[in-house]
Amino acid sequence: MAFGATFAALRHRNYRIWAIAGFVSVIGTWMQVLGVNWYVLARTGSATSMGFAVLLQALPTLLLSVWGGALADRLPARPLLIAAQAAHAALAAGLAAVALTGTGGLPAVYAISLAAGAVSAIEGPVMGRWVSTLVNRDSLGNALALGSLTNSAGRILGMSLGAVVVAAVGPALLFASNAVSFAAVVAALFAVRERDRYAGEPATEPVHPDGGGIRAGFRYLLRQPVVLVALALSFVLGSLGRNYQVTMAAMSDGPLGGGAGGYGFLSTVFAVGTVLGALVAARRRDLGYRVLIGAGLVGSALQIVAGLAPGTLSFAAVILPIAAAAVIIDTTVGARAQLDTDYLMRGRVLAALAVTGSVSAAVGAPLLGWLSEHLGPRQTLVLAGATAAVATAAAGVALDGLRGREVRRRVAGVLAAPVVRRGVALTVRVIRPASTAARALRPARAVVPLSQIAAPAGRAVAAGASASIGRPLPPRPPVGRPAPGPHIHVPHRSAASSTNAPPHVAALPGHDDPGGRDEVGVQASGAPAPAPCGRERCAPEPCGAAG
Repeated sequence: MAFGATFAALRHRNYRIWAIAGFVSVIGTWMQVLGVNWYVLARTGSATSMGFAVLLQALPTLLLSVWGGALADRLPARPLLIAAQAAHAALAAGLAAVALTGTGGLPAVYAISLAAGAVSAIEGPVMGRWVSTLVNRDSLGNALALGSLTNSAGRILGMSLGAVVVAAVGPALLFASNAVSFAAVVAALFAVRERDRYAGEPATEPVHPDGGGIRAGFRYLLRQPVVLVALALSFVLGSLGRNYQVTMAAMSDGPLGGGAGGYGFLSTVFAVGTVLGALVAARRRDLGYRVLIGAGLVGSALQIVAGLAPGTLSFAAVILPIAAAAVIIDTTVGARAQLDTDYLMRGRVLAALAVTGSVSAAVGAPLLGWLSEHLGPRQTLVLAGATAAVATAAAGVALDGLRGREVRRRVAGVLAAPVVRRGVALTVRVIRPASTAARALRPARAVVPLSQIAAPAGRAVAAGASASIGRPLPPRPPVGRPAPGPHIHVPHRSAASSTNAPPHVAALPGHDDPGGRDEVGVQASGAPAPAPCGRERCAPEPCGAAG
């Protein structure tokens, strides 16, 4: 099958199977998310209770992800993933039973949500490490970008289908559909060919995955300053720059006056932006740190603009590229966390990435909500965007220093514009007398009168040029000072000299200027002497030999 650069990872059979199964599972997952939120809200009428259910699913990630990372680096991935899918299916079936019979009520829903979060916390690093073996190293970034595309598209489709189903028959069918969707993942796990999987790269430093466990992972991360800077930037951008569930609701309910309908519209636009961002990331052949810093700066600047947007449509127009930048940032950080670390530690690195995302959401959401209440939604967006921009710039400087000041060297090279000197030229080029104003601005230099030259002009020039061979080129004189050494004046005349006497031009033998022409000295005053041969221009050879 032929695939373009955007879908390069799909050339791998194992990844194609996994992507299709993952898309089915993501649709079912978002249908269940909507069903849980609707069930809790319908029973309690409280948005706080609904948020508590979401918190119960996210809380285990902070506590158990590091254990999941250690397991991912120690145990085979396939059995762990099959067990995780079976547990997810059983929990979804339990939610369907609660919704149908009412047995257990809200406490049962809360308990199942907590258990599902625990399974996801352990499953996440294992699945991330597994996916990295389905493609080669060159296609890993594209595979992660396509994973973001799958999640974004599955979210849109799952929420849309879920809204129709829950309005028609209630949430029980949503939970049952999610339970069935995990069968697709189990089938894909069995369909993946072991011989087509890619082994990890050899370790770049001694690591002992069976010794130390979680502590070994932390010690390894502390020796990876580049990855630590990327994780720190991801935390700042995640907490202040991408918690738009809070800021979109605050803007729609406050300054924009859009209400619930406006919030739904903005949520749809944001989801479309994530799809576009995933496509942009998939088209990038290399997701490097320059992409991370660029996307962070663009997203932060647009966040400031969003705080100044006058209406819902203008706010939506800014939200679209912000969502795209958020996906590019997440995909780049995930790619670098895997490509720039040892394969034997990849599970624990991915666990650290998951913890960073969970902490940023847990810290950023209440902080932005508090700022929106006390400062206002617009001021919150501007302040958060400015802080994120400063943090991104600081991270860019730190990454440049840690990676050998690559960016600084490139900028210095462009600004320096080094002078390229050619070899000594034995032929003197005749330059038009002051044909441009630029040459008239050169500093005045001493000119040797023709009467003081014993030999004809051509011989003098040749002698001066030959004398300079083998000696180092004299340094370029400072502005305003004459060049050291004698200068040979090649007199010439032009038609313009009959009215306005142009300055003399003298060639410096053996000293070329950066523009590729022989450097000239300009005499500020004095009328040109006529050429001995009567011609308007003198050739390099003696005039008498011209014949």
